[in-house]
Amino acid sequence: MIEVLERSGLRGRGGGWFPAGRKWRAVSDHVEERPALVVVNASEGEPLSAKDRTLALHRPHLILDGAQVAAESVGAEGIVIYLSSPSRPLVRALHRSLRERRDAGVREVPVRVVRTAHRYVAGESSAVVRRLNGGPSKPGFAPPYPSERGVGGRPTLVHNAETIANTALVARFGDAWFRARGTAGAPGTALVTLSGSVRHPGVYEIDVGTPLVDAIGLAGGVAGATAGVLVGGYAGTWIAPAAVAHLRLTPDEVALGCGVLGVLGGHGCGLSESARIADYLARQSAGQCGPCVHGLRAIADAMLRIAASDANPGDLERVRRWALQVTGRGGCHHPDGAIHNVVSALEAFPDHLALHLRGMPCHGWADGALPPPPRSTPGWR
Repeated sequence: MIEVLERSGLRGRGGGWFPAGRKWRAVSDHVEERPALVVVNASEGEPLSAKDRTLALHRPHLILDGAQVAAESVGAEGIVIYLSSPSRPLVRALHRSLRERRDAGVREVPVRVVRTAHRYVAGESSAVVRRLNGGPSKPGFAPPYPSERGVGGRPTLVHNAETIANTALVARFGDAWFRARGTAGAPGTALVTLSGSVRHPGVYEIDVGTPLVDAIGLAGGVAGATAGVLVGGYAGTWIAPAAVAHLRLTPDEVALGCGVLGVLGGHGCGLSESARIADYLARQSAGQCGPCVHGLRAIADAMLRIAASDANPGDLERVRRWALQVTGRGGCHHPDGAIHNVVSALEAFPDHLALHLRGMPCHGWADGALPPPPRSTPGWR
């Protein structure tokens, strides 16, 4: 099965688009000393994403099928479904599906459901391992990697729900079937969550490589002009209006991340949205390193002033300098994602930036075009 998965070219749909077969083989290479564990990560801390919980609600058996295939393939003795705290409907759907499988007399690797704090970084793979080891759901420090020594010191395979569901389909239909869709470098389909100024927000399945405008068309399109699109979620990339018509949704062209497409209507302001997101991500810091705690807060505060057309002299230069100083220096990748969002907004919206720096009012600051960032959740368990 691992060879089939490698031939399929399936890449993880959780953020980094890492080859799934390579991750499975890394886990299977370390099961000689202790049996492995499979973790299905459906915590979905990205505020603009709904694909994993949509799968868990409407196709729970597909997730469970994939988890069982993974467990048998890598030599795992247990499976954990990892959910965030406000996910009672998902818990009920999964427990109901597990009962259905038991009632059908299916003998499978044991499955348990674990819930964690609903925070942005709680779904990072090392945070998942740390939480399941009894600690807070904050990112840890690698090495060791989960594939080497994860939960309870066992080799641990951590995949998001969509990736696991795809492995069930590869097992059922084969690698050639999977490669018939998508691109050579990123085969298959992907679930994308469309939000913002589209007529029918929701989760849609597309071929990887679909033009961005066609994906937006699945949601009924945009009423009027498009002021830009956020691709990949809060750690994603802002796409300028002129580039929207030419972009294909493939990880080789843009960081697709968890498949979020946040569409700004003609009256939206990407700088204002980016400032709100930077403020939220600064508040979501795990509080474990200076670049994240102090660097993100300083960048967010400067961005908020710029977006409010009330910038201090030198704010823009400081944001750019701090971005260079913080990138790659955090204890995890959280500050890198936040900075990527900010820098891409500065590059994608130069006209708006000039307007804000001149102190001119901006309607996009008062009326956010994307769903607003959620309130921070207290606690880390």
